[in-house]
Amino acid sequence: MEVRGAGRVAFAGILLMMAGTLNVIYGIAAITDASFFVDNTRYVFSSLSTWGWILTLLGSVQLIAGMSLLAGGTFGRVIGIFAASLGAIGALLAVGGAYPFWSLGVFALCVIVIHGLVVYEPEQAPPRA
Repeated sequence: MEVRGAGRVAFAGILLMMAGTLNVIYGIAAITDASFFVDNTRYVFSSLSTWGWILTLLGSVQLIAGMSLLAGGTFGRVIGIFAASLGAIGALLAVGGAYPFWSLGVFALCVIVIHGLVVYEPEQAPPRA
């Protein structure tokens, strides 16, 4: 018997793993001062290196949550909501940067992931008479 919303959770897990992979790549690029980022960008909260470490850690958490979701774990659902929320906040903080429409797209995907994980209700055992 198929559980309602299982496809949505699989989709959210795949999106989390894609976002985690991209965040790890962007984080490593920021840590190593790659020429990917715009030179004259001013950072409000920290330097590019600090932002790179934050992205690398967030990407790792997103990867773990995505793998746990695909394995069917409740841990992945809870951590996935947390990681997607942090990703959405990070995307909103980056809207003022060099790529505002990319940041808005990432924000929209994070909201889709959060919705898919919050709405999902696994089947419960039938009540005993």
